Amino acid sequence: MNDTHGRFCWYELLTTDPDAAQAFYTQVVGWNARDSGMPGMNYTIFGVGEAGIGGMMKLTEECAVVGARTGWVGYVAVEDVDAHAQKVADAGGAIRMPPQDIPGIGRFAVVADPQGAVLTLFKPAPGSPEPQIPPMGTPGPARWRELYADDWQAAFGFYAPLFNWTKGDALDMGAMGTYQIYGRGEEMFGGMMNRPPNVPAAFWLYYFETGNIDEAKARIEAGGGQVVHGPSEVPGNAWIVQAIDPQGGMFGLVGTR
Repeated sequence: MNDTHGRFCWYELLTTDPDAAQAFYTQVVGWNARDSGMPGMNYTIFGVGEAGIGGMMKLTEECAVVGARTGWVGYVAVEDVDAHAQKVADAGGAIRMPPQDIPGIGRFAVVADPQGAVLTLFKPAPGSPEPQIPPMGTPGPARWRELYADDWQAAFGFYAPLFNWTKGDALDMGAMGTYQIYGRGEEMFGGMMNRPPNVPAAFWLYYFETGNIDEAKARIEAGGGQVVHGPSEVPGNAWIVQAIDPQGGMFGLVGTR
């Protein structure tokens, strides 16, 4: 199993208004934005300096037909996209978009776990450059990946053999239940919990690093977004907010205070 298998490697925003979303996120998170240069496709790359963090494309009818909605989708690196898409299906999940190539970029498939949360499986094309991840303390990169599940224990049982994920600490959140931290080996990079009653369906939420959390909250609101939770303190001397962008995509920010 290679070193990247099972690790999140990209984040993609599907949105109804790419121009408005670009203006919002470059202001709120501080990303730069550039066209990908892919022929026949309007695809924007969000970045920190020269490092690409994620991408953005318009939510098309083709995407909507297979159940796509406005919001962020995470890419997880796998050794074999076709084999792992089949493993998802065999374990009770669904293949939303079958394996296909992006010429010169890589091979991907969009899948959903048995509870309906969506991810993209991805393997870069041979010779692709290694992704550059800015160091901790740099605003912009995704730093945490959170699954709101119908049943987090069943979800972990699905993902662990698929991606070689292991359990970290389990935090008791009282009436909200258990928050299970997960990762690969010694590297913990996300958490799982049962979704609260006000969350209508299982989904993944991604937290991007920011600086001062109160200033970030003010930028969200000034840009027409809505903060739905926080700022709240979390372990590790960090603060988070959860927010919805003006087009309806949900995201998180993690910072300091």
